[in-house]
Amino acid sequence: MATDEWVRERPGPDGYRRDALAAFVLMIGTALSSMLYNRIGWYNDPAPLWMSALAVVGLTAPLAFRRRWPEAVAFFIAIAFYVSQQFMVPELLFSNIALFMAIYTVGAWGRNRRRANVVRGIIIAAMLVWVMVNLIVTVSDPDAVPDFSRSGIFSQLASLAIIQVVTNLLYFGGAFFFGNTAWRAAREKALLSARTAELSEERERRAVQAVALDRLRIARELHDVVAHHVSVMGIQAGAARRVLQTDPAQASASLELIETSARTAVDELHRLLTTLRENETDTASESASTRGVEQLEELAEQTRHAGTPVSVQVIGDPVPLSPLVSFTLFRVAQEALTNTRKHAGTGATADVRLRYEPDAVELEVADTGLGRAAAARGSGLGQVGMRERVVAVGGELEVGPRSRGGYLVRARIPLTSSRTLAARSAEHA
Repeated sequence: MATDEWVRERPGPDGYRRDALAAFVLMIGTALSSMLYNRIGWYNDPAPLWMSALAVVGLTAPLAFRRRWPEAVAFFIAIAFYVSQQFMVPELLFSNIALFMAIYTVGAWGRNRRRANVVRGIIIAAMLVWVMVNLIVTVSDPDAVPDFSRSGIFSQLASLAIIQVVTNLLYFGGAFFFGNTAWRAAREKALLSARTAELSEERERRAVQAVALDRLRIARELHDVVAHHVSVMGIQAGAARRVLQTDPAQASASLELIETSARTAVDELHRLLTTLRENETDTASESASTRGVEQLEELAEQTRHAGTPVSVQVIGDPVPLSPLVSFTLFRVAQEALTNTRKHAGTGATADVRLRYEPDAVELEVADTGLGRAAAARGSGLGQVGMRERVVAVGGELEVGPRSRGGYLVRARIPLTSSRTLAARSAEHA
């Protein structure tokens, strides 16, 4: 949004209703003020009542439309102000307020800035010329304000003239200045809102892209870890069917079923990869990963070298894990320790626990860092990636600040499928 092309939006129906209410209240105030001025005899020969009533309406009623048509309203009220003063309508308080509001509104709500400046310039110049003409006429008329001394540079009459000029300059200058200030404030607010919306959209796009890229990485890892073993199962089952001699019919049928199941699994795996990649072009490396829970100590050592003390504990009797589960736990630990280095702050320590339970394997990474403050600063994209990895192998992920301080990442994965995959891999290795 270019600042020189910005146009302030008109207020809604509620704004127009407030303008109408303000104009009505100002009209009542102007009428009461006119009666008070008339009562104290402000003018020796005031305007008739009907003219005063028209002046009251002309000075205030147009303000109901001041933000809809600011330039037209300002011209109309300026003319009404001139007429009311020339014909001695007994009112000087609310009429000045109405004129100030009209000029201010042109500056604050004018949609065309050049037109707004021209309109205000014409009105202010005309009013100042009118003031100067009245001052000249007053100074030239010996019967005007006879009680005021005219002798000397700073006579009473000269002092009155200076006060009148300064007062009008401040009056019109204030209306011009505050109108421009209101317009600039509205423009800055609109620009800030637009930038905030753009940044929010950009964050959402980046989050979607990050999730898509992480899905792509998961797809590659699924292929690297699982596809090889499933393909070997199919090849070996087919070979066994051809050479097995004992109970050939039953063995052939059973092995044929294994072969068919293995090939079906490979087909389903490829369909899963296609879904996860969402037609993205895979230009990354196709090499299989060899990382797993056996490398947790190596990962911890790298973190120690980076300046964060880390301890590693293995609790329970280790059991064989499938390559996919082992690799997933390694990636969760890697991401958790990375977040510890980035967000936990100086002096923080981390504790990695790999816990083998009868029915599940659990990885827990806890630190003593800033906890909630770190959670507020992070983008959350790493957590999205960890959660998708764990869910992909049937597990659950828990992340968040600890009640006693620090941050906790806990991944829990059932052992049933992991044991099955690990046993089959060892059998056919």
